[in-house]
Amino acid sequence: MKSMKQNISFVIIIISLIVAPQALTQNTTLPEGAQTKWLVNDPEEIVNYLIFDPATVIERLPFYLRFITIAELAASDIGWAKEYLRENPIRSTWGISFIEIIRMDKFEIDGKSPKWPGDGAAALWFARVGYTNPNDYDETGTPFLALDFWLPDAMYVSYMRSKGHYASYGDVRLQKKSDGTWTGFIATDELHVSCVCKPDSNSISSGSNAMQVIYPPENSGIKDFVRIALAGHKVMTCEEGSSWIFKGVHPLANSILLGSTSFQYGYSLTGGSYHQK
Repeated sequence: MKSMKQNISFVIIIISLIVAPQALTQNTTLPEGAQTKWLVNDPEEIVNYLIFDPATVIERLPFYLRFITIAELAASDIGWAKEYLRENPIRSTWGISFIEIIRMDKFEIDGKSPKWPGDGAAALWFARVGYTNPNDYDETGTPFLALDFWLPDAMYVSYMRSKGHYASYGDVRLQKKSDGTWTGFIATDELHVSCVCKPDSNSISSGSNAMQVIYPPENSGIKDFVRIALAGHKVMTCEEGSSWIFKGVHPLANSILLGSTSFQYGYSLTGGSYHQK
């Protein structure tokens, strides 16, 4: 069993990988040309990182993107990837991703917000990707593929898609109990996810600034991509006993958790959709 200190270090390593080390101190002002204005303030979220079999979601991968693999990370001297690959060589071509369930005080695109049910939240499953032909792209920010983005407001999902932001309907909730434990779930026709996290207040680490570029899945009908700028993450590792349960036929149900669950909060997000070149 890893010590809490080791778990915290592992979480920070993975967060650095997801955010991209070169992006941590960069200017997080969005480039010109945004077609929409997306604002998120005071989020609270449960996050975990996963590896997944790219073959299960290959139809979602646009031709101009490729999944970042564990083998690629290991070849780049990423410690956890080298260790994992030594123990699990059969998964060398698997990708790296993260899942989060998030609620927030403000979620607004062009001045319009979802109608949240009680304890309503959003959830997402994003994968790290690279460009098939890097010389064809000069986008600012770390690229991700939005494998899924769920919201519990069907009308707002349609609104988001009309604005060039990929989303689909899912019943997503996130609740804080009186003892400080957070519980969340995602329910769709293909998937049911439940999670539990009790943040360790002694494990707070200050986070980062970053720019990310989020591409829609190939089969979504969405052509625009979204840039987001993040600033001010704070992270707490969830205590021992935290858990995730995945059920269903959705590809996410066959992914494998990587590292410790974390509770993240305290940042702000600005974003906007951009037309593909």
